[in-house]
Amino acid sequence: MTNLDLFILDSVITAGYFAILALSLNIEYGYSGLIDFGKAAFFALGAYTSALLAINGYPAALAVAVAMLVSGLGGLAISVPAIRVRSDYLAIITLVFAESIRVVLKNESWLAGGVLGIRGIPPMIDLRNISYDIHLVGQAIFVLLLFTVFAVVGWLLTNSPFGRILRAIREDELASSVYGKNNTAVKAVVFSLASAMSGAAGSFYSQYVGFVSPDLFILAITLQIWIMSILGGPATILGGLAGAILFTSIGRGTRILKDYLNLPIDANNMMFILTGVLLVLVVTFRPTGLLKEGRIRSGGR
Repeated sequence: MTNLDLFILDSVITAGYFAILALSLNIEYGYSGLIDFGKAAFFALGAYTSALLAINGYPAALAVAVAMLVSGLGGLAISVPAIRVRSDYLAIITLVFAESIRVVLKNESWLAGGVLGIRGIPPMIDLRNISYDIHLVGQAIFVLLLFTVFAVVGWLLTNSPFGRILRAIREDELASSVYGKNNTAVKAVVFSLASAMSGAAGSFYSQYVGFVSPDLFILAITLQIWIMSILGGPATILGGLAGAILFTSIGRGTRILKDYLNLPIDANNMMFILTGVLLVLVVTFRPTGLLKEGRIRSGGR
């Protein structure tokens, strides 16, 4: 394979992991109306938990399970006080939580390596002894299978009677409570499930890149996930994948263009401009995103 082929494969893999993150946000925001600006925190919790277990010789499956458990419990812990307040305060609380996690990981070197992070994380699927090309192909197939699994889980969740309650809370929380639904418990459950999904994405992503550091989980990561969700369609299962592919294509595409075109501006600045223009166009002319919310297919009452 050429360097361009490897670059495209790496882009597909990266888009796949971020599609899982965008899917988890869609379940929270698109279906439930919960504004979560702390996605990077749960992404980091899963990545660091998995990394610490992996470098100490624990099985990969155990590392993923514990990473999901830690992220899910973290989401549950922050959701209990946070979901009782208005949506704008929820956004602030989750944002502060994300930054707190990053600062702790950055400054407490005894905990997880400080600014240097953790390196030498073994991959779950290691085909490098055959060739690096085959290794990347295997990783690409692996992440697509992972997204398929999470997409099926998300579809079953949102098209169940529980999914009807999520939509009811999103549309009118007061009316939902009048009908006897425990809105607080439902929001806590969906918040913890989405956080566990983010932790799983962090766990799998850390084994792919082979290292984790606090700089991988800055606020910009959360904003990127939000952009992917809005572009693809917040209240859809496949919208996260569409948004992740589109956003990654813009970011990686501008890097390639600078090698073939004499761009008047830096490639990163071009990425920001194109993303901003596309976001404005989508919000203006297609506010539901590229994919529209489908009708619920649950027959439950």
